[in-house]
Amino acid sequence: MPTVDDILEHIGEFNFFQKQTFFLLALMSVAFTPVYVGVVFLAFTPDHRCLSPGAAELGRRCGWSAAEELNYTVPGPGPAGDAFPRQCRSYAVDWNQSALGCVDPLAGLAANRSHLPLGPCLHGWAYDTPGSSIVTEFNLVCANSWMLDLFQSAVNVGFFIGSVGIGYLADRFGRKLCLLVTILINTASGVLMAVSPNYTWVLIFRLTQGLVSKAGWLIGYIQITEFVGRSYRRTVGIVYQVAFTVGLLLLAGVAYVLPHWRWLQFTVTLPNICFLLYYWCIPESPRWLISQSKNAKAMRILKYIAKKNGKSLPASLQSLRPDEEVDEKLNPSFLDLIRTPQIRKHTLILMYNWFTSSVLYQGLIMHMGLAGSNIYLDFFYSALVEFPAAIIIILTIDRIGRRYPWATSNIVAGAACLASVFIPEDLQWLRVTVSCLGRMGITMAFEMVCLVNAELYPTFIRNLGVLVCSSMCDIGGIITPFLVYRLTNIWHELPLVVFAVVGLVAGGLVLLLPETKGKALPETIDEAENMQRPRKNKEKMIYLQVKKLDIPLN
Repeated sequence: MPTVDDILEHIGEFNFFQKQTFFLLALMSVAFTPVYVGVVFLAFTPDHRCLSPGAAELGRRCGWSAAEELNYTVPGPGPAGDAFPRQCRSYAVDWNQSALGCVDPLAGLAANRSHLPLGPCLHGWAYDTPGSSIVTEFNLVCANSWMLDLFQSAVNVGFFIGSVGIGYLADRFGRKLCLLVTILINTASGVLMAVSPNYTWVLIFRLTQGLVSKAGWLIGYIQITEFVGRSYRRTVGIVYQVAFTVGLLLLAGVAYVLPHWRWLQFTVTLPNICFLLYYWCIPESPRWLISQSKNAKAMRILKYIAKKNGKSLPASLQSLRPDEEVDEKLNPSFLDLIRTPQIRKHTLILMYNWFTSSVLYQGLIMHMGLAGSNIYLDFFYSALVEFPAAIIIILTIDRIGRRYPWATSNIVAGAACLASVFIPEDLQWLRVTVSCLGRMGITMAFEMVCLVNAELYPTFIRNLGVLVCSSMCDIGGIITPFLVYRLTNIWHELPLVVFAVVGLVAGGLVLLLPETKGKALPETIDEAENMQRPRKNKEKMIYLQVKKLDIPLN
């Protein structure tokens, strides 16, 4: 009996139906961008200082300019340019006392203002920004700055839990149902987050978005790869991720037009409700239906696909069997990922590379938001370099292979982070160029680990291996906000040093993995253990079996 891939070769592996479905699902990849990296704009931290009503009133009476008020009433930076005293401390002075004059009012209290006592910000903060973010609205600065870290970590906790839980539900109850449910919950929680009255509710709805949004993105990825023929799966998977890059460009433009976080959140979330129309546009995956022994429904969908593609389904192909048949059903175990030496090595290196890709990708974006330059242009330029990253992957993986481009991309990302530390701030064009190079490198590494992960595991533990290893991506996302925002308080370039070390180590470890170019996917533990050796024995065995079958026919 034919498989789905056999039928798709006759009715079209990537014809009108698949192109239409790919376009619709790619829109979901675009819409996932604000959830994944929207923290750059939603939680932008502008320059700030303690709000002092008494000082402001004195400034009005004296007719000070904004610069004069800052000079007279705000503490200067601490040692080595430390911004903490200026942003989180105020002079412990009664600004309403009549002895204060209009020309250097603090001169009569101390010959050197650095000797004046400083106190906490009792009346909130003033922010130098025309817009707003959750930082400015809920004062997530100074002693409350950890709440900003928690805001981004919450969405990654949601990614981690949702990918595992909803991934299981998608295998149990179907791709289409879970896709529509995630769309509905993602839209509702995103809109509710935009109208939340306080930080607690913002955090709850942010976590809820994380629980369903990445899972929905993954379901879309699975669906489109299950609708196309085998020769198109790799390219379609890469281009699906390129749609995410398109979302980055759109997000930069929308954030520039809407500098207020509530309007931005509402605007990037509301279009998701249109995806509920996919109920009538995208059918259930025929591969999933076959796995659930619903062959009649699967055949109806395949006939529908043939009709949309303008093809007819031959009568000889109107019966189905699963894509993979095994004589012995094997139950995968987590221990299978570490029981044998080569698979154990693959698992540890892949877990580290998933972790590294997430930390560097999200970390570089977050660090960009703290750089103090034009965040919108920097974000836009760095997003543009993800397009050549995808093109390089498509051109190299079947010519050069996977291992060397993957290792090189990690090393380039690490080296770019290290180089950025030593580039002076007045050479802004060079800093932007090097940071874009690093962004291109880590984007390639991220897409390569997605591709190679599945190629290194035998069939019966392949899904488990991808699930366990990729979970380190979400663990990295949970850690990254604390890593970036806390280390910058010590030294602004310190996160880049950490990123450089992590990236360079990842590049070296990739070279310890076997090359998978031109090799069939391993089916057993033994084949996975011997991937660096030629698989001649199996080829000879198949050949001999065919010869034996030919003899009686003659």
